Amino acid sequence: MATNPPKGDGHRNGAVRHRSQTFNPLMDRWVKRDADSGKFMDQKNNGQPFKGVRKEK
Repeated sequence: MATNPPKGDGHRNGAVRHRSQTFNPLMDRWVKRDADSGKFMDQKNNGQPFKGVRKEK
């Protein structure tokens, strides 16, 4: 099994699955949503997109 050392340093290996994000220009925030149910899950308030989450068009 391959690992990316050092172990336990807090970084993610690979992308987040079953999630997507889109930009809400009205609120000026990135919004994360569940790809299975389509429900909005979370939003960021610093203007930066979520790390490791694919973007919707």
